[in-house]
Amino acid sequence: MANFFVQKCKIFKNEIILYYDQLIGSGSSCGKILQRFPEKDWDGCPFTQGIEWFCQPSGWKLSTQRKQPEFYVAVLTDIDADRHYCAVFTFHETVAMTPTKPDDEDGDEHETSLVHHSLMFAPKSLLLVSRLDYFEAFRNCLGIIYTVYIENLDVQLETLVGNILGCVQVPPPGGPQVRFSIGAGDRQALQPPLCPTLPATQVSVAHLFEQLGINNTLAIFSAVITDHKILFFSESYCHLTEACHAVTSLCYPLKYSYVYIPILPAHLLEVLTTPTPFIAGVHSSLRNEITDLFDVIIVDLDSGSITIPECVKLLELPETILNRTRKLLSIILTPQLLSADYAFAPPPKKPSLILHRDKEIRAVFLRLFAELFTGYRSCLTCIRIHPEPFISFHKAFFLGHRGMMEDDFTHRVLEGMSFNTFVGERGPPYRVCDIFDEVYATIQDELKEEKSDLVKMMFNTKNISNQLYLNEFPNPQPYIQKVPKPTDGAYARTHQPAFPSLNNKMVQDIIDEGLAKSSIKSKIANVRPHQPRIVPMGPPAAAIDKQKLVENNARRLEVLRNCINYIFENRISDARIIFPAVLRALKSKVTRLAMTQELSYHVLSNRAMLEHQQFDLVVKLLNCALQNDSSMDEHGVAASILPLATAFCRKLCTGVIQFAYTCIQDHAVWANLQFWEQSFYQDVQKQIRQLYLPFYEEHKVAEKQREGSRSPQSPADNHDANWNRSLSSIPETGRRTNKKRPREIGVLEIAAEQLRIWPTLSKEQQDELMSNEESTVYSQAIHYANRMVYLRVPLDVHKSFKNAVGFEGESNSNSNITASIAESDSFDAESGFDESEASDVSGNVVRFVTRFVDKVCNDGGVTQEHIKSLYQMIPGVVAMHIETLEAVHKESKRLPPIQKPKLLTPTLLPSEEIVMEGLRVYLLADGREEGTGNYMGGPSLLPAEGAVFLTTYRIIFKGTPCDPLACEQIVIRCFPVSTITKEKKISDQYLPHLDQWLQEGLQIRSNVFQLMKIAFDEEVGSDDVETLRKLTNKIRNPPYIFNTFAFSGQMIHEATPLHKHKEKNASLRQFAKRTLMKTARKAGLKSKQSTHKQKYVLPTPPTARRNVSPRSSDSESERPNSEAYDDLSIIDESEFASSLSNDPKNLERLMERPSFQDYQRLGFVNLCMVGQKSNRDLFRISTVNANYSVCRSYPALLVVPAAVTDESIRKFARCHRQYRLPVITWRHPRTKALLLRASGLHSRGLMGMLRHNPSSGTSHGETSSSIEQEKYFMAVVAATPNNARSYHPSYSDSLTSLDSLMMVGLMDPLNIPETPDVIRRGGVYKATTTQRSSVANKQKPGSLQRIGSLREKSRFSSSGQDSRSSNANLDSRGDLINNSVQHLHRVRLYVLGEKTQMKGIKVESFPKCDFIPVDFYEVRHVKASFKKLMRACVPSTAFVQGEGFYKAVEESEWLLQIQSILQLAGATVDLLDVQGSSVMICLEDGWDVTTQVIAIAEILLDPYYRTIEGFKALIEKEWISFGHRFTHRSNQTAANQASGFAPLFLQFLDVVHQIHNQFPLSFEFNQYFIKFLAFHYVSNRFRTFMLDNEFERVEAGWLQEEKKSPKVDEMDEIIGYSPKHLNQSVGHSIWDYIEKQHRKSPIFSNFMYSPEDQEQVMRPYSNISNLKIWSYYLNEDLCHGPSYDIELVNQELHQSEDNEAEAMGIVKRKILNGCYDNILLQEPNYFRFQFQEIHKLETDLGHLPQKWKVIWDKLESPQRDSVHRQISFNTQLVKSHGRSIHKRSTLEILVKGKMLGEAARMFSQPHRFERHTYTTPAYCDYCSHVLWGLSKTGMHCIDCGYNCHEKCQPSVPKNCTKLKSVTTDPNASSTNISRVAGSDASSTSAGTTTMYENFSTNIGENRTHEGYLYKQGALLKGWKQRWFVLDSMKHELRYYDAMEDSSYKGLINLADVESVIPQKNLPGAPKKAEENSFFEIRTVRRFYNFMSTDAKAAQEWIDKLQSCIQ
Repeated sequence: MANFFVQKCKIFKNEIILYYDQLIGSGSSCGKILQRFPEKDWDGCPFTQGIEWFCQPSGWKLSTQRKQPEFYVAVLTDIDADRHYCAVFTFHETVAMTPTKPDDEDGDEHETSLVHHSLMFAPKSLLLVSRLDYFEAFRNCLGIIYTVYIENLDVQLETLVGNILGCVQVPPPGGPQVRFSIGAGDRQALQPPLCPTLPATQVSVAHLFEQLGINNTLAIFSAVITDHKILFFSESYCHLTEACHAVTSLCYPLKYSYVYIPILPAHLLEVLTTPTPFIAGVHSSLRNEITDLFDVIIVDLDSGSITIPECVKLLELPETILNRTRKLLSIILTPQLLSADYAFAPPPKKPSLILHRDKEIRAVFLRLFAELFTGYRSCLTCIRIHPEPFISFHKAFFLGHRGMMEDDFTHRVLEGMSFNTFVGERGPPYRVCDIFDEVYATIQDELKEEKSDLVKMMFNTKNISNQLYLNEFPNPQPYIQKVPKPTDGAYARTHQPAFPSLNNKMVQDIIDEGLAKSSIKSKIANVRPHQPRIVPMGPPAAAIDKQKLVENNARRLEVLRNCINYIFENRISDARIIFPAVLRALKSKVTRLAMTQELSYHVLSNRAMLEHQQFDLVVKLLNCALQNDSSMDEHGVAASILPLATAFCRKLCTGVIQFAYTCIQDHAVWANLQFWEQSFYQDVQKQIRQLYLPFYEEHKVAEKQREGSRSPQSPADNHDANWNRSLSSIPETGRRTNKKRPREIGVLEIAAEQLRIWPTLSKEQQDELMSNEESTVYSQAIHYANRMVYLRVPLDVHKSFKNAVGFEGESNSNSNITASIAESDSFDAESGFDESEASDVSGNVVRFVTRFVDKVCNDGGVTQEHIKSLYQMIPGVVAMHIETLEAVHKESKRLPPIQKPKLLTPTLLPSEEIVMEGLRVYLLADGREEGTGNYMGGPSLLPAEGAVFLTTYRIIFKGTPCDPLACEQIVIRCFPVSTITKEKKISDQYLPHLDQWLQEGLQIRSNVFQLMKIAFDEEVGSDDVETLRKLTNKIRNPPYIFNTFAFSGQMIHEATPLHKHKEKNASLRQFAKRTLMKTARKAGLKSKQSTHKQKYVLPTPPTARRNVSPRSSDSESERPNSEAYDDLSIIDESEFASSLSNDPKNLERLMERPSFQDYQRLGFVNLCMVGQKSNRDLFRISTVNANYSVCRSYPALLVVPAAVTDESIRKFARCHRQYRLPVITWRHPRTKALLLRASGLHSRGLMGMLRHNPSSGTSHGETSSSIEQEKYFMAVVAATPNNARSYHPSYSDSLTSLDSLMMVGLMDPLNIPETPDVIRRGGVYKATTTQRSSVANKQKPGSLQRIGSLREKSRFSSSGQDSRSSNANLDSRGDLINNSVQHLHRVRLYVLGEKTQMKGIKVESFPKCDFIPVDFYEVRHVKASFKKLMRACVPSTAFVQGEGFYKAVEESEWLLQIQSILQLAGATVDLLDVQGSSVMICLEDGWDVTTQVIAIAEILLDPYYRTIEGFKALIEKEWISFGHRFTHRSNQTAANQASGFAPLFLQFLDVVHQIHNQFPLSFEFNQYFIKFLAFHYVSNRFRTFMLDNEFERVEAGWLQEEKKSPKVDEMDEIIGYSPKHLNQSVGHSIWDYIEKQHRKSPIFSNFMYSPEDQEQVMRPYSNISNLKIWSYYLNEDLCHGPSYDIELVNQELHQSEDNEAEAMGIVKRKILNGCYDNILLQEPNYFRFQFQEIHKLETDLGHLPQKWKVIWDKLESPQRDSVHRQISFNTQLVKSHGRSIHKRSTLEILVKGKMLGEAARMFSQPHRFERHTYTTPAYCDYCSHVLWGLSKTGMHCIDCGYNCHEKCQPSVPKNCTKLKSVTTDPNASSTNISRVAGSDASSTSAGTTTMYENFSTNIGENRTHEGYLYKQGALLKGWKQRWFVLDSMKHELRYYDAMEDSSYKGLINLADVESVIPQKNLPGAPKKAEENSFFEIRTVRRFYNFMSTDAKAAQEWIDKLQSCIQ
């Protein structure tokens, strides 16, 4: 039941309705109107249908208990957008219920959810609806009615209702306080606000900030004013209304214009699916009924949280405004913030009342809008003044002068409906003002005064808040009201009669009587209304322009003026010389405006006839100015060009004149309807101003002062002052003096004065003014219709018309567009195609102009007759103009065409062929500044005009610069097609040099650090462009490597297979059999044993290395196999009948390979001992892999210990990934230590994969593999000498062994990982810090301190730990380091591997071996880093402000990866050279990072590898023979494209380059040699770096190639190859090419090479500061392209020299530019120059030229002084310091690896806390505060007695000292090196994850949620039950095999989780599963499926997980 009042106007006109609920079946019910007062509608206020839904928004329901009365206010909005406030007062009445069952109801059916009792309580509501928002008065009046009813007071209810509706008079805003009584002994008052436009908020805004906080409220505020959908949830209806009102009040002065429903009933929930923005509130009980709100921001008021959907992009306020707002809000909400850090705290201040805090917050947002809209009034355009002013807002001008063109937030605000309403209401210059107008006028001055002074900011804010407070509470002494209330518990009375029915006639009589009295006499009617006044203008937008004018200096503007003067003086040559400088200067907006102003001075009588060359240059200037502006014309340049486009013209022939507008039509601005509207409004405003100016005396005075001076055409009207201020920096000549301008009267000032005097004018005067204004608008509309026709009709009407909208995408949206355009044929919505597709150009232009006329004429109040005449005029104007243009187009085609340069033919290699002939293109400048002639200087080479050619090898551009006056050199940019990494289309490129728009273009990026950005000429068709793209893609991605350029022009024979018997899968039956066998192997089934032949499984079993692949993040999932070997292949030994081991010729060829010769050099084997073992030799060359059956990616010949048999190798190879077993690659000549390489170890044997199908055979196979592996390690240890080091006098210093590394200086501590933060915060750490520092202070200043003593540690292995356990004051960090280094005593073999691979290793089985886990960057990191490095070194566009080259390089982390490789190689060097121990590198699959580290280590250790021959042997051995996957990593074929380019070999060469920089005397080859290899290993010119392993190369027939290349003579060397060489069938070898070039010239030689002076072992610095960015990444040679195709470079240089000689005679001087020429080739160093001179002299004398090497070897070395100089102490110190730093890095790697195990043991002992009551005072051991009392219990560890507060418990160190000590077994020194099983972290992330793992995970206080879940395993695995623990502190989800386990099996990092989604039934789930008990966790790597016990538990898990990931 409800009573309902409606109030309007002066009287409290209300409707009162009585509602009650009526039961309708099953507990659902609806409301029914009992009584309504008045019975008839008020005038102009119809009754609202469906109002009963708002009485019970959650639905009418009966209750079993009587509830307290409730009150809230809902808001209704009528069709006129007027709000009605519906106050609801609800109470409950007793209803007798008799439960009955219908006859047709089945007894077995389930009962309804509502249980009916004999007595039920039905809700009844009293409603009062009013247009005014006096919520407190509503509450009081309805409460009084209820009180009279419930207390049975002696007052008639009819009297109360009648008095409310008829006798209460409401004062208007600004009126006096009205006191009244409704007749129940009450005293009430109504206090209206002073200002009608200011919202009254009471305390709602302050409550909103208390509920949501600052950031959430700002986010909601931003969402509201940018038109997003907002939905509030709360358990309180009052909170919903209050929050919605607070949000809309914060938006003042904007008014919310969309759907506004603070309380949304359940029946209207479909409103939430509306596409328009809304603010709505819904009771929390209805939350489950709302689904699929993908674009709605959810706000939960009760929890203070907001949820922003993924598809919603919430824009932020401008940064400066946002920071200022946050700062002020923080001070207001937490005033103690300013004094929190004071040493002497000030006396506590009285907290501010919440009312004042509410107004202060609103004052902050009022200042925010005033700052955001600063200058908006200077952007208003007045079109009409009489009879009603029409004001438009120039959005583009505002954004341009405020520097907000890129600010999306401001764009959205200005485009919103609220801002349109704001302009319409606040635009008029003469109106009633409020507080916003005052704040707006002064905000800029206040901000200048405040700057960063918080005190001044708060002072100004409080001034505004006081005005807001005074607006709501104008009376200083509040009136004390008296409102009767019912007694407590009155609502629960048992025998309470029902609410009586009221007498309608009696109520109506009281209403009529009250209305009659109020109409006779009313004091309220005498209240004086607010008076209108002139609105303050505030600062202009241009005054706060962010773009500085510093760059527009007088010199640039003077050059512009001189150029224009030269043009009009017909000095064309002089103009062209400075024309490029003018075009660059036109990038500034002020220069563009100055250009339009300067051109306007040369227009006489509205026309300027020009010569052809003058016309062309003027058009270029106009086009350049338009190009540098956007389509919005924010600076007014296009508006200024409009009159110039119709003024400048040229005569084509008699009677045919071409105007400039025909040449500037291809710009987006002309297709922007908003631009035309704003330009029209600007010109109309100018005419309106001229219309009224003669009536003002100030104007007459100004006119007299301006007499004799010529005023230029102004670009705009009321913006003249702004633009003139911008142009004030232009130097004036004698004809234009820059005197002080008098103040000009603005249009808004004129409009304000006219509006003020309008009522005083007669009717005739008013009509005359309206007629004059209407005529002005009409005449200007005609003028603009013609202009639009001129600029929209193309010169060639038969050609497809170009719609310039495509240049800028959209924007035709105008912030002031009215319904006239929306209802008409909208320009945006006309079709989905460009107008170019329309065949009728005339019709398109007519529709466009008609839309414009319709919009502006309706806005400007043009009469319908005039509008109709315009409609009729437009088609005729278009037809006439098209007819005129036909003659112009015909004559313009007769003009002599512009001569385009001739296409230059590129130079090709002998076997290179052109695939596609040259397409005329323009090479555009990219983000590099070199070659553009800008800030870097040098020639202006780009953009260049030429042609692009596609050959079988390269993509080539060759042309000349577009600016011939700046530069005339030939520009060449080319790179191999095989190096292309990305190709994309680019569009709409503008060339200012040629004044052309180029539509199509390509951007091609190469991995040799080249970028080709080309735009195609108009003559190139789209088909040609597409053909070029397809051919490029075809050549880039050949199906086989034999289709690459390396094999082009030759006869490619079929690949020679190793087996000559029957082919695999020769029949369908065999293929099916093999397929079934593969499937069975993958499924884990045991294959049937064969009796007649033996088979091996190869190549790679799945590994447990989970930190490599991003797809593997769970312990049950296996790492995917390599893409090359992603299936299990069965290789039959019988298929290899012709094995390499049985073929002496094949064996002989293998011995001729450089890798085998290097083994021979190292002394591993004699030629006669291949394949055999001797008692004497420790090593042998094994042929076990001769047929590649053991490991396909290994070479055929392997160096292994002599004691290891081939059968043993076959067995234990299974223990390594890809079967890449450990083999020896190098031996130290002095220490005899060995360097071995292998792939990563499996955590279990291969046969362990079949654990789901156990058998004795599998366990035996796994055991035998492990035994053989142990034997092999023992053999390696036995082959390593026993002595720790071979002492030599030069190695007897204190830094020769790792023992010396334990001695470090006090001032130079080791960079060892610190104790975790949790430990550091503990009290134990505080005490130990003091102890450690005191000990350190006792050391002598110059002494060295030993971090960990190895000998002492071995003596006190057990007792020392016991003593540490009992003493809580020991140094935890010191113990950790001691435990970490106690096993760093020398061992025979160090195994450097991954952290996760060593968890299953039994270290006691490997004596004298130590396993060190190390960090390294994986291939995926290298790929990502390389992409960033390319974007940094070769950017496609210039870097934005705040970014830069060095920052981009740093973000790529490339140098960090180089540093990591150097450090790992350095550690290997120290272990081999200093420690004398063997080293085995076992990283990843053994062919990437392992190869890098091994190769770099060998270069550092062996000087032989620093020669050209040795470097070749190194690459052949480590990279090519050992199977680095060149084809796969370099994407050489189409099958490898998906994997992505991985520059592992390039990274290795970069490391060599870094070492070369630090040791320039130690390398025989130079830097160019390294660059040459870097270029050609991806160029596909040579076959050397092709295919993935030796097996594939043997099959390709490369083994049959002769070792020595035929000797070539001098003539053949000119072209690079001999005919015999060209006919080879297996491609070219890069080593043959290098050998030929090296014999021919010293291009690869390092003349600083000094083998006598070089160090035997190099130890380079690896600090980032010592690393350099390789010049290979940065340099390019536009003279001839990359300099690594030597023949091409020589031919290009010869051609250029010949051309110069022909043009200039003998050239004695050359000018070289770093961006164009190759300095190394064109200006060689002294030695190369001398060799060239000798060669010339020999040629001139007719002598046979000698090889340069012969001459070089004949030179005598300079005599050296035999007297050795005494080395100074400083030199020794420097050397020692360098060696110490290098070895320190080694020690850090070792200690860090050891700490992974020791730290986990040290810090994973948790306390066992119990609650404890302290009867005596005690202190918290963590925070040191008192801990005692019966009321405050603490936590007490029952093991060690640790005491702490309950709040301190989570932070207490987990180092309980009472638990069992960790026993140390000397044989198990490294068992805890690896991390806990299941770790998914990357191998390079050693930070947070490592620290967390140092703690026990079985800690109750960290467990947010836990329980059993079923988890689906990997492929072919079922569901398993695990114990899951959700840890919100570590932000991870761990799982265990059982609840009792202490170590987890795996984890999911919640930082990687993207979503948690409930699922229906999943296939393969257990049968007992419920339907809704499944959910899915989606991470960035994979999906996880889980099943809970029931749907409720699953939902609980989902909620907990979502709360953690938000």
